Amino acid sequence: MDSSSRYRSRRMAPVVAVAAAAALTLAGCSSSSGGKKAEESNAGASAGKATTPRMTVALVTHQSPGDTFWDIVRKGAQAAAAKDNIKLVYSADPNAGTQATLVQNAIDQKVDGIAITLAKPDALKDVVNKAKSANIPVVGLNSGVSEWQKLGLMEFFGQDETVAGEALGKRLNAAGAKNAICVIQEQGNIGLTQRCDGVDKTFNGKLQTLNVNGTDMPSVKSTITAKLSQDKSIDYVVTLGAPFALTAVQSASDAGSKAKIATFDLNKDLTTAIDKGTIQFAVDQQPYLQGYLAVDSLWLYKYNGNYSGGGEQPVLTGPAFVDKSNVDRVAAFAAKGTR
Repeated sequence: MDSSSRYRSRRMAPVVAVAAAAALTLAGCSSSSGGKKAEESNAGASAGKATTPRMTVALVTHQSPGDTFWDIVRKGAQAAAAKDNIKLVYSADPNAGTQATLVQNAIDQKVDGIAITLAKPDALKDVVNKAKSANIPVVGLNSGVSEWQKLGLMEFFGQDETVAGEALGKRLNAAGAKNAICVIQEQGNIGLTQRCDGVDKTFNGKLQTLNVNGTDMPSVKSTITAKLSQDKSIDYVVTLGAPFALTAVQSASDAGSKAKIATFDLNKDLTTAIDKGTIQFAVDQQPYLQGYLAVDSLWLYKYNGNYSGGGEQPVLTGPAFVDKSNVDRVAAFAAKGTR
């Protein structure tokens, strides 16, 4: 059955994910594999492994080499794969055309399901249709909440980036910010653009967009430093990923700027920075949950015919704010690489 026939094009109110997973001890993974495929280890599952026949799931993202955010997504995916007796094959490339090729490779390998990110959805439209023609179910995660139904995906797991941006803009107002910059590390990424657009929609002050090359951190640092040196009235820097927030702290210091830093997304070092007060707050979209739910959903579809959100609504994993008032509650999990 063609999964696209189950969905109507209208957007409805999203479903908020409420998920409780069995405790799993996970082996660490490196994000340096870029576009190379690698079967993920299922070692470390302590309980709840399915007895259903083994299936293969491909997780294909737009990860840039060295971006630790995706380590968290992959750990969640590994946990679900271990529980569900799934062979997980991971591949990634920030180039949309190459990502589409990786999806085609998964189709050629006749996998049982595919989970993809839609940072640049137009480039993936044709290959998603090929997967559907091959009767391979496809779900989305992380990027593409506004596009997944248009491409005919079964389900989507992530946050509404516009809503997240709007929430951050309101936090800036509450903090008394007047002049902020929103740093985009990958031009053309629809989710990143939606974040800054959301901030701009609710922020009462002046907001400027600053594009940087996220694959070159020294360049990111120098670009932010130059902007803060040029305009001393900038009082907040909003970054769209944890590594860039930490770099922005260095930039503000180098520029002699009093600008404060806020960001999207977490990692271990960022929770430490929030606790110390060098970063004010972060928007957490729970990437571990995105990876876990996307892989688990394909097992549920194959063995019980389930559709999370009924095929009409995305399953939201965020946004939630982490600041000094609650960082202790998530720091222990961040230290394990799962928040």
